[in-house]
Amino acid sequence: MLRSAALPSPVGLLTLVASEAGLVAVLWEQDSPARVPLGPVEAADHPILAAAAGQLSAYFAGTRQAFDLPLDPRGTAFQREVWTALLAIPFGETRSYAGIARAIGRPAAVRAVGAANGRNPLSIIAPCHRVVGAGGALTGFAGGLAAKRWLLAHEAKHAAGPLFA
Repeated sequence: MLRSAALPSPVGLLTLVASEAGLVAVLWEQDSPARVPLGPVEAADHPILAAAAGQLSAYFAGTRQAFDLPLDPRGTAFQREVWTALLAIPFGETRSYAGIARAIGRPAAVRAVGAANGRNPLSIIAPCHRVVGAGGALTGFAGGLAAKRWLLAHEAKHAAGPLFA
């Protein structure tokens, strides 16, 4: 059974979803259920949800740059490979879709990387907001381009500053 909890944030209300194994999803308020199909989810307390909420709150406060959570994303082997590559993008930096394709050893799979990035269930945690188009252009984002701009500006502001946690 999947469990969920709501988390108010500077980029809108987020829904955190966890299994017994780890964090399954961080969903946006306007997310379509088709983007990240999950099946039945019940609102309930869970230690992974509490840990995720705490770490995300610290991230939004500017005191956390990396997450340390068990993850349990649901997707194809290729999607999980792309999502794993997202986890390697350092705080405050960006990568292109082509760069991610090269990083996973599939330089011709730029469009497939874009599609997998769009289905990333772990928004912010697996930082798909750090992936930009050619030349640094901001491209689609499940949370909307305003949220993507906010997240990138937030990270730019806090990348050079001291951490408190």
